[in-house]
Amino acid sequence: MPRTHTTVEAAVRVLELFDADRTEWTLTELARHLGQPTSTVHEQLLTLAGSGLLVRVGRGRYRLGWRLLKLSSALYGSLPWYAPAHDAMERLARGTHLLAFLCVLHSPPGQQGQVLCVARSVQGRDGPPVAGELDFELPPHATASGKLLLALAGQPLPHSTKAFTPHTLTAPAAWDAEAQAIRTQGHALSQDEWALGTSGLAVPLRGEGGMVLAALGLSLPTARMSARESLLRALHMAASEVGWTLGYRGEK
Repeated sequence: MPRTHTTVEAAVRVLELFDADRTEWTLTELARHLGQPTSTVHEQLLTLAGSGLLVRVGRGRYRLGWRLLKLSSALYGSLPWYAPAHDAMERLARGTHLLAFLCVLHSPPGQQGQVLCVARSVQGRDGPPVAGELDFELPPHATASGKLLLALAGQPLPHSTKAFTPHTLTAPAAWDAEAQAIRTQGHALSQDEWALGTSGLAVPLRGEGGMVLAALGLSLPTARMSARESLLRALHMAASEVGWTLGYRGEK
């Protein structure tokens, strides 16, 4: 593998370790976690800090740098659908008092699709926390958004399907039937499949020409799935408003 490619991949691995649960790392901690020599990781940290992607704080601790805000602003600015979708997600969270989210399907060349949660809102939530509130990458076979995006993209069940609970879908034949149902119904649901007590609903956000841009969904305590029909109506209405803004006029 070319050195440049290897260097970039190493930098990405370091950056991905920073998240809401772990906002700071030391050199020693990173080296231990990555299983690499301290000198190698130190060189990577110096490069990332020099570029502004990381910043050194306190006694040799590192945090994400401000330059990432510029990159994230540029990313969201390049997605015409993100602003109206984000607004719809916020309204949905306030109206349902549940965790609302936006997810996308990222399919690296030669790899299986990854379901990434790019935004979430808990505005006005009046219930207990649910599974996955801080996760960026979601299990595609055990979440409503994941199943929706896989089904609409015509992708098979991932090769390694972990059974998180007794209800997790892991059989290819069962997935084929569910994927067809999702495409027919225009929505997906999960019930106690990622974690017992947590369920989810998701609908597609479509742009001009019907292209699937993202999944708009709700995550909720399973006990509140009794309100599934009204929640689905709210989801479909929100998605329809976003689609209209983006030039999608529905199926002809």
